[in-house]
Amino acid sequence: MAALLAAPLLALTAGVAQAHTGVGDTSGFAHGFMHPIGGLDHILAMVMVGVFAAQLGGRAVWLVPASFVAVMALGGALGLAGVAVPFIELGIGLSVVVLGAAVAFHLRAAVPIAMALVGFFAVFHGYAHGAEMPEDAGGLAYGAGFVAATALLHAAGIGLGVAIGSESGKIGQTLVRVAGAVVAVVGLGLVTGVV
Repeated sequence: MAALLAAPLLALTAGVAQAHTGVGDTSGFAHGFMHPIGGLDHILAMVMVGVFAAQLGGRAVWLVPASFVAVMALGGALGLAGVAVPFIELGIGLSVVVLGAAVAFHLRAAVPIAMALVGFFAVFHGYAHGAEMPEDAGGLAYGAGFVAATALLHAAGIGLGVAIGSESGKIGQTLVRVAGAVVAVVGLGLVTGVV
């Protein structure tokens, strides 16, 4: 429970979100793995994807994060290929706002709609990192690291959502929703440049 609440609070102390094009080392599996973990916006969005999936339950627990990872890989390919996609930074920031709000309001979406929602934002996250992947074998390793870290952040969100959401019944569910609201507010700060 402390970890779920600590992430949004740490967000309030961050000066710059770093999971963006042009930040960090871009070669090798380890660098690819560490890059999303070093970016506040990516951490918050990925954990919220997992918590959102946990709230939906059933097959959404694996389909929603899997759709994010798959579409993120496609977005990465677009970035690597140099295909122009507008509003990347805005899309990344809005993903934090929308996914946090989906958790805060306990959005009860059908699984295909939830998959489409997270998939939409996955394009922006993937593109931002694909645009800085090197084209050699190091780029492939970087991409594998980035995908692995993203999947682990989703798993952490699912674990937190299940553990806290089921703990103490209504109190646990309320804590999860409050954490989602805090993440949405932090996302607004990222979008407006305050955080």
